[in-house]
Amino acid sequence: MKKKIVLIDGNSVAYRAFFALPLLSNSKGMHTNAVYGFTMMLLKVLKEENPTHLLVAFDAGKTTFRHKTYDEYKGGRQKTPPELSEQFPYIRELLKAYGIAQYELENYEADDIIGTLSLQAEKDDFEVKIYSGDKDLTQLASEATTVCITRKGITDIEVYTPAHIEEKYGLTPEQIIDMKGLMGDSSDNIPGVPGVGEKTAIKLLKQFDTVEKLLASIGEVSGKKLQEKLEEHQDLAVMSKELATILREVPMDFSLSSLQYNEPDNEKVYELFKELGFNSLLEKLDRPAEEAAIREKVSYEFAAELKEELFNDDSSFYLEMITENYHHADVAGFGLSGQSGTYFIPAEAAFQSAVFKAWAEDETKKKSVYDAKRTVIGLRRRGIELKGIDFDIWLASYLLNPSESPEDFAAVAKLHGMQTIQSDEAVYGKGAKRKLPEEAEYAEHIASKAAAVEELKTICLKELEENQQLELFYELELPLALILADMESEGVQVDVERLKEMGEELKSKLAGIEQTIHALAGTEFNINSPKQLGTILFEKLGLPPVKKTKTGYSTSADVLEKLAPSHEIVEHILTYRQLGKLQSTYIEGLLKVADPITHKIHTRFNQALTQTGRLSSTEPNLQNIPIRLEEGRKIRQAFVPSNNDSVIFAADYSQIELRVLAHIADDEKLIEAFLHDLDIHTATAADVFHVSQEEVDSNMRRQAKAVNFGIVYGISDYGLSQSLGITRKDAGIFIDRYLQSYPGVKEYMESIVRQAKEKGFVTTLLQRRRYIPEITSRNFNLRSFGERTAMNTPIQGSAADIIKKAMIDAAEMLEKENLASKLLLQVHDELIFEVPKAEIETMKRLVPEVMEQAVELKVPLKVDYSYGPTWYDAK
Repeated sequence: MKKKIVLIDGNSVAYRAFFALPLLSNSKGMHTNAVYGFTMMLLKVLKEENPTHLLVAFDAGKTTFRHKTYDEYKGGRQKTPPELSEQFPYIRELLKAYGIAQYELENYEADDIIGTLSLQAEKDDFEVKIYSGDKDLTQLASEATTVCITRKGITDIEVYTPAHIEEKYGLTPEQIIDMKGLMGDSSDNIPGVPGVGEKTAIKLLKQFDTVEKLLASIGEVSGKKLQEKLEEHQDLAVMSKELATILREVPMDFSLSSLQYNEPDNEKVYELFKELGFNSLLEKLDRPAEEAAIREKVSYEFAAELKEELFNDDSSFYLEMITENYHHADVAGFGLSGQSGTYFIPAEAAFQSAVFKAWAEDETKKKSVYDAKRTVIGLRRRGIELKGIDFDIWLASYLLNPSESPEDFAAVAKLHGMQTIQSDEAVYGKGAKRKLPEEAEYAEHIASKAAAVEELKTICLKELEENQQLELFYELELPLALILADMESEGVQVDVERLKEMGEELKSKLAGIEQTIHALAGTEFNINSPKQLGTILFEKLGLPPVKKTKTGYSTSADVLEKLAPSHEIVEHILTYRQLGKLQSTYIEGLLKVADPITHKIHTRFNQALTQTGRLSSTEPNLQNIPIRLEEGRKIRQAFVPSNNDSVIFAADYSQIELRVLAHIADDEKLIEAFLHDLDIHTATAADVFHVSQEEVDSNMRRQAKAVNFGIVYGISDYGLSQSLGITRKDAGIFIDRYLQSYPGVKEYMESIVRQAKEKGFVTTLLQRRRYIPEITSRNFNLRSFGERTAMNTPIQGSAADIIKKAMIDAAEMLEKENLASKLLLQVHDELIFEVPKAEIETMKRLVPEVMEQAVELKVPLKVDYSYGPTWYDAK
């Protein structure tokens, strides 16, 4: 087998990936688009090239030997956006997981490392492939070396061989250096000869071969002006060629044989993809084998007949579902562990037992469980109302390790040092193959979980106490789990006929827009086909292509948004896509999950998922119904009360995160603005632009609003420039002005970073913790990510705590006042109730009062409310 080496320009490919893909982020809030794009390119290379040897080269620093020749080399480049910088450590981790060599060397660029290795490899009879986004490397093309340059996308490649360079430019690869010498390179700040562009440079090189021969024969150049330019700028031409020349003699302390590529460490790759949230890539991987832990078999009894003595003392109680979706699952069995021993109880034995039901519904019999919400709903489906839950391993573990997302009981146990529990996958199988094995096998599994609950409770209680989180657990998270169980069980009524009507309306609108698009295009075509759409836009209508993919022109949303001013057809296409998504994801999606008998939708609230403590909603996600388009907002018309005598009542916090910021930062100006109920964005604009509030125009307010909310999320100059469509320099100036206007905010940001470095974590107002190991990293990029996380987590997390506290207080208020109103949904900063018309006046008075008094801040919490016959009307 012939040896083949692939050499990748790490910095260049990462940059390409970052700017080619929209800003993606994982559950920790870290941006991942560059890592994702880099990964896709890497997987493509491994599959298509099948290399025997592999290396990724990186630039070691800003200064190289070329700066001795020309101080301003690469001087025009903007600072790397922090959203990209924070991703480089993960790209390096990715390479380690794949077992790929990586190298950088002080004073040299990645190009020079690649140039040196490609020459060595050619001499050693290797086939050489180079991957980069930088056309400078095309000078290395030869009979043995092919240079693959990424184009607009990340996997769309242009292959440069000597033949391709001849066809494209009429030059040899060596003459690429001369071409750069004459025309310069703005991306590297190589000056070249002023006034000489690519066409002129190619024409001159076809006549004279090299810069040196050209400068020796300036008199033979046609055109007096061009002769004068060449005469005047000879030194620039020579220097520019020198700067553009890749060095092929870099001193390196390793041999080509050490770059041999074998195979990835699948377990490391799996864990990294999991951390980064690359779910589509995870699905293509084999799950790593379970660690070979010596399991001690739990000693348990098979309890087919249930006697009262089994339930005499406080117990650890574990319920096992047959499938993962517990709203439609049935129970496989129970584990029970207490002073009298550990037992497996078959599901039907329990459900047919009056003793079991009496124990489950006895508030005085305390039960420690795993996932209280799931356990309550599982039993409720069989007519049993579980009472007396006094501990939840799942929630306690989440508070102690919010950055972890364990998949099952075994993973939670392992987090706390318990290795003896088998994974559910090992017992039941994975995905479509998941099924119940023989009863004896799963009985032991379920009983072992129940036995582990008590041991884990002891461990978790001790840690919660040390963290001062017992109050957070017992007064917020545990009672909230029971409230969420009630909300999930209750569900939300949908008007199925209205949904179907909306579906027909959307179909009609889509048909009309389709006709308009076809008329503007002058022909009929499949709008949903990117290939056909690309042909229409970029060939028939002649719009400028923004980027290409391996299958043709890119017609992604970001491309179309850039093209919108060029032709009216583009806006229609964007609208067509948005309405198409509403039709498939929301209209058809909601109809699929609505209960066929009750017409209710039972979403799942994820209480132990986000690191900030916010709730999320899945199956379906009712927190994410798009409301930018009126058609999207109208979907809320289908959410109705369960009877004609009730209304939907919505109450939401106004600017809760900014109010929390004012409180935490103790900023005098922010506090004053909220105390006097000013428009905070107008007030901020007045402060930042040094004008009166009457002089603030809509654009000033828009910019101030972006900074106000951006500060909460640790925005950078790059992020602000993208959201406002201004330069990074202007965005940076704006942020600086903001921090000068609000010195308390500036001091908070500095002090919270110091605190995070000292303690390793930050806390919310109610003592929720987020650990930030990145904050003390030696790596600047990781450290910067940690600093931004430290700044925004106490704000976002405290806002999440406040609305959770409001939910508990609201539930207590409904019970105390003996009201029939029900809490149905939580959507970020908003609570949605179903309210009998007779209780509207009471709820108008009590709900804002309860929500505004959930916690006491230095500024008032403000709640707005509205109500109507549908969720749409309540907004």
